[in-house]
Amino acid sequence: MEENIEKITEIEAATFRRLKDYLAKNSQVQNIDLMDVAGFCRNCLARWYQEESIDRDIELSKDEARELFYGMPYNDWKDKHQT
Repeated sequence: MEENIEKITEIEAATFRRLKDYLAKNSQVQNIDLMDVAGFCRNCLARWYQEESIDRDIELSKDEARELFYGMPYNDWKDKHQT
């Protein structure tokens, strides 16, 4: 299993990108709905970006993490998609 750690990391990264893309394409699913059903939302995922960057000594602000996750500034995403 240890020899496959890099492959597993690649699979995990690809899976996360797939989730991120899915959520981007399905913006009709509101964050509050995600939170109610799954216990996390897009903002949680963006916060996890920031937390993981801290663990790796990479400077990433809350706004930068949100922009990375949402693919645009958070306020733009809210104006476009949030009801």
